Amino acid sequence: MTPRTFLKAFPLMGETQERERVLTHFSRRYCQCNPDDSTSEDGIHTLTCALMLLNTDLHGHNIGKKMSCQQFIANLDQLNDGQDFAKDLLKTLYNSIKNEKLEWAIDEDELRKSLSELVDDKFGTGTKKVTRILDGSNPFLDVPQALSATTYKHGVLTRKTHADMDGKRTPRGRRGWKKFYAVLKGTILYLQKDEYRPDKALSEGDLKNAIRVHHALATRASDYSKKSNVLKLKTADWRVFLFQAPSKEEMLSWILRINLVAAIFSAPAFPAAVSSMKKFCRPLLPSCTTRLCQEEQLRSHENKLRQVAAELAEHRRHPVERGIKSKEAEENRLKEHYLTFEKSRYETYIHLLAVKIKVGSDDLERIEARLATLEGDDPSLRKTHSSPALSQGHGTVTGSKATRDNTGPDT
Repeated sequence: MTPRTFLKAFPLMGETQERERVLTHFSRRYCQCNPDDSTSEDGIHTLTCALMLLNTDLHGHNIGKKMSCQQFIANLDQLNDGQDFAKDLLKTLYNSIKNEKLEWAIDEDELRKSLSELVDDKFGTGTKKVTRILDGSNPFLDVPQALSATTYKHGVLTRKTHADMDGKRTPRGRRGWKKFYAVLKGTILYLQKDEYRPDKALSEGDLKNAIRVHHALATRASDYSKKSNVLKLKTADWRVFLFQAPSKEEMLSWILRINLVAAIFSAPAFPAAVSSMKKFCRPLLPSCTTRLCQEEQLRSHENKLRQVAAELAEHRRHPVERGIKSKEAEENRLKEHYLTFEKSRYETYIHLLAVKIKVGSDDLERIEARLATLEGDDPSLRKTHSSPALSQGHGTVTGSKATRDNTGPDT
């Protein structure tokens, strides 16, 4: 069975972990049915995921230049157990996807219905409004977001895009500052042109500007001196944004709430698909909501911190020798940068989540007050104008602090 036949026959629905297991079984079965093929299970898994991404890039509704065959080949460099896939094979696969897009096992209506049911399962029963943040046709990547998710904070922020995906510097023409009305709803930071109203539908522009905050880290932009009250947000795909808040208190409150939401709801990361590859590759960071309770989530973060700290220590014990090839030196630098960032991210998550659990409340004002006591009455922890509560399921919350949206369009 080829990947095209498989994806047409098997719907990749449910939690990201479930979809991952289906792909793993396919990779194993493919190798069993094709013993003469030298590609390993990990290689088949990587290649299948790459074809799905390619299909979305070539046939999705995303704006921008489509991936070229050369880029597709370069992206898979050394990802076949540390070796390269055959170029003729990759060229054939590229042209096949370009000439005929992949067909998924369910049509668009059934896909929308299935994803809506998935949201109901995650967020509780009742009428839910669902929207997509990614405008594409790939159910493996496209995760639904409930418009009825809890709103944790809203207010005016001025945004500057500093780096695009994978940390690539944003072109100068797209780096300007733009003012938005920001709304942190669930694990999505919406940037709206007009002031936030719970009963107002999200526009196409709102969805286009939306930023996922799962596995993200917000910090003070201490290295940026041109404006005051600026925070830096680094996302799971390593995009970097600068946001200027109206005051220092608001800036620090945004940092706290973004990081706390990410700490509570980010699902555990997957390991890298190929363990023996020479080229450094960051692990997969699922955008679905964790199913762990908050105590289990805290233990998961603590385990991950220990793992990252050990990897960083081991990495630093083997520095790059002088005169080594520039490509290898760059790979070494990227890995150290990644591990250092992940160590800081998990330390932040653990600190905030531990305080939240100790407070024993979903009320953000109480959590901020507790943190203020620990930090010596830091201005970032004083009350702000939008102080909803946190809940494990983005649904039922304690008290009346949380803002709930029960209206919105189906998309």
